[in-house]
Amino acid sequence: MKKAKNKIKTKKSAAKRFKITGSGKVLRYKAGKRHLLEHKSKSQKRNISGSTEVSPSDIDKVQGMLPGVKIN
Repeated sequence: MKKAKNKIKTKKSAAKRFKITGSGKVLRYKAGKRHLLEHKSKSQKRNISGSTEVSPSDIDKVQGMLPGVKIN
């Protein structure tokens, strides 16, 4: 009987930071909303909020950290 190869483990930190949509896009949260918010304007804080797509140049890095996920 053939011995099975080892499975590639998921980076759990990456799994908590990224969300994959149904169409295969990768979403991330924007940086800058954790602290030092008292000197930022309301519009700046509003623009920081929410999620955005991961840039195409970083998709390969995310794919390497999440081996079992289909990313378009």
